[in-house]
Amino acid sequence: MSKKWAGIAIIALLALVFVPKSQHPNDRTRPESLSAEREIEMKQQLVSTDVQLTDELCRNQCALAFHKTLKRLSTEPTASNKIVTLQATQKEHPHMDYLIWSTHNLTLQQGKSVGTLNAEVAQSVRGELQKAKMIAETGVEYRSSPIIVGKDTYFVLGVPAEDNKSSLVGVIHQEILGQVASHQIKNLRIVPFPSNKSWKIESVDAKTLQNVKVNHPVDNKGTSHYHKNEVVVKFKQAPTEAQLNQMQKEIKALKMNKLKLGSTYVFQAETMEAKQLMDYFRKWHVVYVEPHYLYATNDNSADNAPVPNDILYSKYQWNLPIIETEVGWELGKGSKDVIVAIVDTGVDVNHPDLQGHLLTGYNVVNPDELPMDDVGHGTHVSGVISALVNNGEGVAGMTWYNPILPVKVLDASGQGNTYNVAQGIIWAADHGAKVINMSLGNYAEANFLHDAIKYAYNKDIVLIAAAGNDNTENPGYPAAYPEVFAVAAADSNKNKASFSNFGDYIAVAAPGVNIASTYPHNQYAALSGTSMASPHVTALAALIRSVNPKLKNIEVMDIMRKSAEDLGTPGKDKYYGYGQIDVVHALQQAQGISASAASWPQWISHELELIKKRFS
Repeated sequence: MSKKWAGIAIIALLALVFVPKSQHPNDRTRPESLSAEREIEMKQQLVSTDVQLTDELCRNQCALAFHKTLKRLSTEPTASNKIVTLQATQKEHPHMDYLIWSTHNLTLQQGKSVGTLNAEVAQSVRGELQKAKMIAETGVEYRSSPIIVGKDTYFVLGVPAEDNKSSLVGVIHQEILGQVASHQIKNLRIVPFPSNKSWKIESVDAKTLQNVKVNHPVDNKGTSHYHKNEVVVKFKQAPTEAQLNQMQKEIKALKMNKLKLGSTYVFQAETMEAKQLMDYFRKWHVVYVEPHYLYATNDNSADNAPVPNDILYSKYQWNLPIIETEVGWELGKGSKDVIVAIVDTGVDVNHPDLQGHLLTGYNVVNPDELPMDDVGHGTHVSGVISALVNNGEGVAGMTWYNPILPVKVLDASGQGNTYNVAQGIIWAADHGAKVINMSLGNYAEANFLHDAIKYAYNKDIVLIAAAGNDNTENPGYPAAYPEVFAVAAADSNKNKASFSNFGDYIAVAAPGVNIASTYPHNQYAALSGTSMASPHVTALAALIRSVNPKLKNIEVMDIMRKSAEDLGTPGKDKYYGYGQIDVVHALQQAQGISASAASWPQWISHELELIKKRFS
């Protein structure tokens, strides 16, 4: 292609990108700020709704499991076989603390049971178990009200068999409700950032590193947190072994880790704090020396079926129809060749609604272990993207076939550091990822992390990140890096989610309120946050790359911008970016781009990117 025709092509594309959009009938722009009290109140209401919906998801999924177990029990000829079946159900659903199967002519005590209850719980549920059996014998399903024992919540479930000759009753331990509440209180930053002996207790301004006293959760805005005795150093020239030994001796180093990218190291000192370490390393001719920042989660059978038969889909998954996912599936359902990396808390590799879609990932936190999710966040994110579709169970993901590559960079507290996040991104880039989701963030613009981002970007990977949950215009990272596609959250009315961060760096919005998805131990939960919005966009990027594998990462991002449904003030704005993603329009545009256009010389893509940055 000659430069003359390439230039015309660029102008044509720019016309598509920057042509003024029509006036939107409903300007949904929200105020930039709320009072501290009102902001916390709205977040607390969201947590309550997430917990309530999680309770419903738990009850419905348990009832479905009971029905399936009763069908299996009806085919078992002996009492011992029935016990084995009950044990298998309890293993699949470890929150089912106690199960009893009995025929109508037997008492509960005469039935076949598995599991145990402590004395206090047994006393509290005794009457409800009798009631559940009595009502189930009439052919009606029974679900008790919540039963609170100490700090734990339980409910009793009773389900009749299809032949109405037997029933299954049980006690369900709803630990998930406390887990979701605790997770969301931190995820939506309703409490100040937690302190830890290995971290700087005082929060700091992300730009000046001046200490900031966080007395109220809204004071978290724009603050970052870092390891107290660690720094990240990038040298202009690789230090010799003798120089490294000297440095470690002079700072009394406890450990030193080298990042794959260039001459970049993480040093941990025995007594020197970060600012002292930064002063020390500046004499060594460095490109940069910076704190070792911490990152946290940013939550808040028939292929042609128009609506998936997943049991929780129609009632709880408002988020997929609103972005035209169902119609989009007629254009493309994904591809096994397009790998999606989830850089997060790991994934529950045993969750039945993710089976067949999980690749062998990597645990940066504990390299000798599987990237198992001990928080729930990464499992939830993964389900939004790739939960099994049309399998009659649980929820539906946005893609039918795209594999998930789990990369655990955050620990059991849901937090991690720059080194782990950067290593996870690099590992994913080196192991086949075509799209990377990062539902995590901080307000510090760490050069160390940016190097890893640029490494993945230059390998033609689409990088997508959550904007954050503080309702602030302060740019969050990695979302605000120019190579990253930043995602804000919207609710079921296409309004800006009250918690969602905003700013000129926002690319698009996606559903992020009360999102139902997979959760560890064969469970399902509803969570809110930009962490939940980001995987919708990640899934869309995977679908785009599936229908047109020749597209470069910059072209995939451009399609998602151009195809978005304009919300808020007409055109690009700081609350929704270019608007809420639209799966149908995006896939139509992806299919409409010819192979020749998708394989332009690299200089054309580079020039297009520079021009777009200048005028966007």
